[in-house]
Amino acid sequence: MNDTEGTKLTRGKIGLRLLYSLLYLIILEVLKVVIQVTVLFQFVYLLITQKYSEPLKEFSNKVATYAYRIIRYATLNENEKPFPFHEFPKEVEKPDEQVLFD
Repeated sequence: MNDTEGTKLTRGKIGLRLLYSLLYLIILEVLKVVIQVTVLFQFVYLLITQKYSEPLKEFSNKVATYAYRIIRYATLNENEKPFPFHEFPKEVEKPDEQVLFD
């Protein structure tokens, strides 16, 4: 273990990080349900109108980015706690302009 910041690693800090990670894993499970609902709604909307919902597409991309940040934090690949302890993350990548069905 590399102690680059000069702070001593203690069991208390490890335990606290574990508790935060468990909280975020619970949030991740809720996000999975949100993503499933948005996917179903987007396809029902698409089947009815033959156009996708742009606001829902943007929302889904933000939720995916948030889930990505949670996974990075829980797997010890990122130190910054995700939302609500910090601001909501910016998009990792923009969605494609055109949706293709090949």
